[in-house]
Amino acid sequence: MTTITGGVVHAVPTDLAKALKSDQSSLERWEDLTPLARNEWICWVISVKQQETRANHIKRVATELREGKRRPCCWAGCPHRGR
Repeated sequence: MTTITGGVVHAVPTDLAKALKSDQSSLERWEDLTPLARNEWICWVISVKQQETRANHIKRVATELREGKRRPCCWAGCPHRGR
């Protein structure tokens, strides 16, 4: 079983872990991110309300990591980290 590193506040949810495990290129890029950057992606995925939106975000994580992006675009950041 492959261990996927989480963020500074959030653990990797099962659905995101499954998507990352199915795409070796995205997984390698994920593991190259800083803990803070991984946390931003996780929070971006889990903070939506609708399942359809969450599924879309999960697909975008893999795609955008392959494109070289290191953080979610146009997102204010994780509100759970505190100040």
